[in-house]
Amino acid sequence: MAIQIQGNSGTIAEVDGTVYRAVRVTTRPTDYGLLGQYRISMQSGTMAAGLAAFATIFYCRWVVAPQLCLIFGVSMDGVAGTTTAFSAGYGFHGLQALRSFTVDGSGGNLATLTGNNQKMRASMPSSLMGTIRWSSTGALATGTSTPDPQGFGHIWYPIGTAASVNYVSQTELYGSISLEDGGNPAPIVLAQNEGISVNAAMPGTGTWQFGLTMAWSEVNSY
Repeated sequence: MAIQIQGNSGTIAEVDGTVYRAVRVTTRPTDYGLLGQYRISMQSGTMAAGLAAFATIFYCRWVVAPQLCLIFGVSMDGVAGTTTAFSAGYGFHGLQALRSFTVDGSGGNLATLTGNNQKMRASMPSSLMGTIRWSSTGALATGTSTPDPQGFGHIWYPIGTAASVNYVSQTELYGSISLEDGGNPAPIVLAQNEGISVNAAMPGTGTWQFGLTMAWSEVNSY
C-alpha cells in the first residue's frame, strides 16, 4: 500500500529515480524564524612576541534570553609569521566554551554589530550578540567566566626559525562556516551569558598575524 507524505503547504512529497525511489529533499540552513543568520571574518594586527601560553585571541559572549545562539563554524583563516622569526616549536589554536559570564572582557578589536553589520540578509534584524572581540597586537582579557576544562577543537602545527612564513591556511576548528548544518556536527548552542574563545600558544621571539571567521544563527528555540 502506498503512503503519501504531505508537507506543511499541502504539497505531496516527490521521489527521484526509478530504482531506489528515494524521497526528494532540499537541504537548507537552520530555520531562523524571526531572527537571523550572521557571519564575521576578522584579521589581527601584528601580534607581539612572547604571547603567554593559551592566551585568548578571540571570544564572543551571548547575553540575551530566551533566544539562543547556534554557532555552526569557527575557522582559522590563516596564521603567518611576520618579519621577526620564531624560535623552533609548535603553534596551537584551540576552541573552548565559556560558561556563566558575569563581567565582559576587554582589549583588542570590538566588533560593531548594529545596523546591517554581519547580516546574511538585510531584512534580518540586527544581531543580538553581546560582544565579539579579537586581538590586535596581544592577548585579550576575557572578563569573568568559567571555561570548560577541555576544548571543542584545536590545531597544532610545526614552526621553524624562518621569518615571513605562512603556517596555516583556512582550517576549521569546529563545524562548517558555510552555515549549512546538513551532515555537519550539531551547532554549539549558547544560552544567556555563555560564549566561546579561541586560545593560542606560540613559540617565543616571533611576531605573527592571524585571520578568523565565525558563522552563527540566532533563534527563538532549538
